[in-house]
Amino acid sequence: MTGHFADATRAWDTAAAVMDPEVPVLTIDDLGILREVTVTDDGVEVVVTPTYSGCPAMDAIREDVVHALADAGFGNVTVRLTLSPAWTTDWISDAGKAALERFGIAPPTGRAAVTGPVGLRLAVKCPHCQSLDTRELSHFGSTACKALYECRACGEPFDYLKPF
Repeated sequence: MTGHFADATRAWDTAAAVMDPEVPVLTIDDLGILREVTVTDDGVEVVVTPTYSGCPAMDAIREDVVHALADAGFGNVTVRLTLSPAWTTDWISDAGKAALERFGIAPPTGRAAVTGPVGLRLAVKCPHCQSLDTRELSHFGSTACKALYECRACGEPFDYLKPF
């Protein structure tokens, strides 16, 4: 945050409270896509990183950020997207991961940038009963960034936010 400190703090807090439209239990701050909020005499600039290029939620997020800041008394709000560095699920806060689990979505596990000669798929823990006896039903769930899983222990289906 740069610019006028009190206004920048208030602007950050306002933008940070905007909810993700696809996963309405996560703020854009908990999701890790809110990167920068700058307040100057000319207005407010907010920088966000989409979860992936072409993410359909970005238009709604942009509008929600502009409306939230306007409602808080800020004028001339600009939301700029940046693709570098690319977003990773490692940026989701611990509070965000807990919110995902409470909502019934298994949060990503491990680090997104794990590499090695042998690709291993780790078990995905059921957000309902915590069992590791789960299986992937479809690599794509309700959105492209989620996979659809089923728990063999409790029988419940759930989304898994894929690490990337």
